[in-house]
Amino acid sequence: MVSISRRAWRQLTSMRTALVLLFLLAVAAIPGSVLPQRNVSPEKVRQYLQDNTEWGPTLDRFFFFDVYASPWFSAIYLLLFTSLVGCLVPRFRSHLVAMLRKPPAAPARFSRLPASAEDLPAAPAADVVAALRRRRFRTVVRTPSDGVTEISAEKGYLKETGNLVFHFALLSLLIGVAYGSWFGWHGNRLLIQGQDFAFCNTLLNYDEHALGAQVGEGDLPRFCLRMDKFAATYLDNGQPVTYKADITATQHGRSSTHVLQVNDPLRLDGANVSLLGHGYAPVLRYTDKYGKTHENVSAFLPKDGMLTSDGVATFPDVNLNPSTGTRDEKSQIGFSGVYLPTLPSDPSVSSSAFPAEKDPRLMLQPYRGVLGFDAGAPLSVYTLDQRQIDAKRLSKFGEPFMLKPGEKGTLPDGTTVEFVRTEQWISISIRHDPGQPIVLVGASALLVGLLGSLTGKRRRVFFRITPTGMSAGGLPRGDYPGFAEEFAAIVAAVTPAAPVPSQMAQTDVKEVV
Repeated sequence: MVSISRRAWRQLTSMRTALVLLFLLAVAAIPGSVLPQRNVSPEKVRQYLQDNTEWGPTLDRFFFFDVYASPWFSAIYLLLFTSLVGCLVPRFRSHLVAMLRKPPAAPARFSRLPASAEDLPAAPAADVVAALRRRRFRTVVRTPSDGVTEISAEKGYLKETGNLVFHFALLSLLIGVAYGSWFGWHGNRLLIQGQDFAFCNTLLNYDEHALGAQVGEGDLPRFCLRMDKFAATYLDNGQPVTYKADITATQHGRSSTHVLQVNDPLRLDGANVSLLGHGYAPVLRYTDKYGKTHENVSAFLPKDGMLTSDGVATFPDVNLNPSTGTRDEKSQIGFSGVYLPTLPSDPSVSSSAFPAEKDPRLMLQPYRGVLGFDAGAPLSVYTLDQRQIDAKRLSKFGEPFMLKPGEKGTLPDGTTVEFVRTEQWISISIRHDPGQPIVLVGASALLVGLLGSLTGKRRRVFFRITPTGMSAGGLPRGDYPGFAEEFAAIVAAVTPAAPVPSQMAQTDVKEVV
């Protein structure tokens, strides 16, 4: 059992296994880039599931919309972390020992080395050492016998150092991401324009949220946000150019205004606020059969690039008899609608011609019955309860109609609904990630380590000085095509008074293990 465990550990901590796990981690992250993720855009996940009813739920069952919180992604992540630690610690120890150890003694015959020079004029050992140190070689002088001086020098530990820095930086990236996952948090919120829809940072106010394992609700920073104005510009083909939202943020008893844009987050104390998307919220005013008016503002979700949006507006508290104070629960009213910011030239096309509000229209289908709010089951604010419709407790009430802003529509019972106006809304992501500084340092160190690993060339040179002359040999410790030229330059530098002998070997440099 011990031997099996030892072999399994060696296999796990091998560099080959680490590379395989790194490749698997990259492959496992692909769905997180291709498919919408709940922690970034829950409305897109909801729309994706509605558009792909056959295999969308299967993907959801296997966490393809929560890739980075899935068990299989976490398993690969932890295995890679363990593999890197088990691989790098012995390598670091060996590299540290190699750097502190003196260069090895010179071999007996330099002619067997990839580069060598014989019968050179003798030079003082101090001059040879000085020339090598000017080239940043680590040197050691030995005197194995009378009259003979051997000089060993080596250089190029930057390659292995860079290699280790690269892999430790990769390890720090994993640590930073894990630290941010444990002590960070994030939430998404759809924020409608206006004072009535101001948002304060509590869990109940989020549409979607996730807390790290070590974060509680009391750890969230206290601030409030209000959107005062939103402006967008588009190209002629409808492609957005700019999204700008004027935000009032209140924190620590002080209010300040900011301009929130895409890729330009608002940085608060303890959280960053990012702009993700934009849409419209129609304002409807319903007048019931007793003459009482009720106003509703409901965000409609875009379903294409031209911001053709659909949603619902519900009025559960209408038709209250003022004389008896009772209400017929089966007289609740709901509207399923499609909003077109710009009416197309062909009325049969049920999609907007442009994302800005040039000629807006709101198509509504009235429903009457029991909306299902009192059933105790969770309901979506973007669709009517299909269970109530299937059970015929909620049914269509009249024909659909289309309204301009300011127009009214009349229902079969004489009640009316008015399309008052639209409000703008934005979807924001609020996030705190304490692992970001670690990831930033790790990413910078990763680039530095990669540069050192690619440019460093480890090599050794030896000189043997006797009373009658001097010989030299060179040994690259890896693939280094330019070593022969460097070796010739070193020999020429230590023997300036004499040309380099013709006997100098100019053989191709090969790796010697």
